[in-house]
Amino acid sequence: MSSIVVVGANWGDEGKGRIVDFLAEQASASIRFQGGNNAGHTVVNDLGTFKLHQLPSGVFNSGCLAVLGPGMVISPEPLSKEIEEVKAAGVEVNLCISDRATLCLPIHALEDTLEEERLGDGAYGSTRQGIAPAYGDRVMKKGILVGWLKQPEVLCERIQFMMDWKLPQLKALYPSFEFEQTAEEMTEWLLEVSAPWRDAICNVTVPLKGIQSKGENLLFEAQLGAGRDLVYGEYPWTTSSNVISTYAGIGSGLPALRPERVIAVAKAFSSSVGTGTLITAMEEQDAFRESANEFGATTGRPRDMGYFDAVATRNGVEIQAATEIALTKLDCLGGMADLKICVDYDGDHSENPIWPQTAALAPVYEQMEGWSEDITGCRQFEELPKAAQAYVLRIEALMGVPVKMVSVGPGREQMIMR
Repeated sequence: MSSIVVVGANWGDEGKGRIVDFLAEQASASIRFQGGNNAGHTVVNDLGTFKLHQLPSGVFNSGCLAVLGPGMVISPEPLSKEIEEVKAAGVEVNLCISDRATLCLPIHALEDTLEEERLGDGAYGSTRQGIAPAYGDRVMKKGILVGWLKQPEVLCERIQFMMDWKLPQLKALYPSFEFEQTAEEMTEWLLEVSAPWRDAICNVTVPLKGIQSKGENLLFEAQLGAGRDLVYGEYPWTTSSNVISTYAGIGSGLPALRPERVIAVAKAFSSSVGTGTLITAMEEQDAFRESANEFGATTGRPRDMGYFDAVATRNGVEIQAATEIALTKLDCLGGMADLKICVDYDGDHSENPIWPQTAALAPVYEQMEGWSEDITGCRQFEELPKAAQAYVLRIEALMGVPVKMVSVGPGREQMIMR
């Protein structure tokens, strides 16, 4: 049996979905262990191109159980639509949803939006899907558990309890706030929109332990990356959950998990969407962003583009306790005249081991030789141009962890194994 955790080494958008889709062919379960529909994983396979937001990226592999773990916050109506889209492509979804996960409701999305508007220029860059308020309610013991969808009377009671606490606060803080839905109406709506997947709600620990007992493979998938982790990321411009590998067991329903492999996914360059500081930001970004198709999978926002940041990435690799690295989008660097890697920071607080929290830091670059060849057809590392090989090997040396997978395109077949 092998337990593999796939996580992000940077700020998210590293290409984890295509790595999970590639590895899921050998897995009996693909598990999302945190987050919600606030980020997307793009998967390209024989069935088409898909942007998944809540379903794990292994859902396309027949026989692979798709698990939404207890560490997630689940938006019910978007989940139903996502399942419908995948099924329309001919995929039979074998789904288990944790009864201990938390529901992310429309009122949470409204609360999220109102707070971003109140913050103005100081906004966090939220996707406004309601993730932070949903997690906040869980911590305040006012959250709505997915399992209560199978107990309508309890569900209505807990919604009323939450609303009695939440609504007066929202009205006081946001004068424009209006919410007319009653607890009974919200309960009825939830039962309607969750109908396509309500039978999949269960204690997910049971099927996962069953798979473990048979010695079969488990594949765990995080959204976002170490730089967005609630505790270890670039606070306060983080997500609202723990995206690091050591949370995989807790967030999946297997708290005692000891994974054999932790794959930290990193792009061959840096990119970031939302608020925060990208130390290695390029002066001219538009053409590269367009050619690399670097836009948020959930919001469509253009990502900030930068040179490979070895300082931040190594920090992410260490936080993730990675045993190996998967390097994605190497093909996008072909033809880049000015190719370089940030190997250090200069300026005040440059010794700080956590993500830089000041724009006063300046990158220290190491110039690299570029290449002009199209590498999308390469299937062996030795087929890559010498300059591309040298680029990967330099990153490997800076990370102190082997680069075992190199992506030269979005397709499953465009993966070089080392």
